[in-house]
Amino acid sequence: MRKATKRMLGLGVLAAAGYAVWRAFDARRVTSGVTWDPQPFPYPPVPREASTEATSWIEPDAGTCPASHPVKAKLSSGIFHVPGGANYERTLADRCYSTAEAAEADGLRAAKV
Repeated sequence: MRKATKRMLGLGVLAAAGYAVWRAFDARRVTSGVTWDPQPFPYPPVPREASTEATSWIEPDAGTCPASHPVKAKLSSGIFHVPGGANYERTLADRCYSTAEAAEADGLRAAKV
């Protein structure tokens, strides 16, 4: 029993040291400004330059959107809701957009009326 405890303790110390080294190297890593677009299975990811534009959406606060970004979007369904829509009030947003056009440009579709 003692031998097993010592081995487990030793493995824990070794794992902690490895994690600390990994964190140190990760903190020093330089970002290149390149992102990767995933592709279907047999093809490798395609690199592209990361855009420096600000995103057209913001994170909601507890599912509600601020007045500056009133359009609510659900990513699981790919649908966005505009103010005054049938299900707008009961929708808990994943993202908030400033306009319906911005949501459509991000690949979402409008909710049915």
